[in-house]
Amino acid sequence: MSEDTTDELLLSGKTLPLMEEFYTIQGEGFNTGQAAYFVRIGGCDVGCHWCDVKESWNAKLFPATPTDSIVANVAKCPAKAVVVTGGEPLMYNLNYFCSELKKEGISRFLETSGSHPLSGEWEWICLSPKKNAPPLNPIYSKVSELKVIIANKGDFDWAEKNAKLVNDSCHLYLQPEWSKSKLLMPIITDYIMAHPRWKISLQSHKYMNIP
Repeated sequence: MSEDTTDELLLSGKTLPLMEEFYTIQGEGFNTGQAAYFVRIGGCDVGCHWCDVKESWNAKLFPATPTDSIVANVAKCPAKAVVVTGGEPLMYNLNYFCSELKKEGISRFLETSGSHPLSGEWEWICLSPKKNAPPLNPIYSKVSELKVIIANKGDFDWAEKNAKLVNDSCHLYLQPEWSKSKLLMPIITDYIMAHPRWKISLQSHKYMNIP
């Protein structure tokens, strides 16, 4: 396959730099506890210092995988639900991926920082905004869930700033940065009791020792 053809397939969304795919239980946010097939797409230009999947950042490390084969793997799973995450999945054109998943009756969930234009048709969008690469304004009205990672007290202001921009039906979550979770938990607990429109999100998959 020529390099031009490879680039064209990637631009059209017919291939994606697949880092990993696996069937598991959702561990964070509103949909915690539900079974879903996870598709992790390689490549991220956001670069959070506390990211626990830094190995996903360099897209060149991951093969350009035919999107049709990923869809076929998703369709084999009993849950008929897929969570697309990264990296930052919106670095790529996800229109074709979503259209093919929809044909298979697959529910589509997106995890994104919102730092790139939205593509694809989604039934659920979880926005996790990052200060060093803020979300693009058009995505705020479309998100189902706002999940802000709290690594220090200043992150509460960032959370409130983003909460003012989402739609009224959006679910609001604060999630402790994993490496500081014991230190942050009392602070987040107090904050949510004082600001009860927020809920807490825990990385329950880490407690369950599953992917």
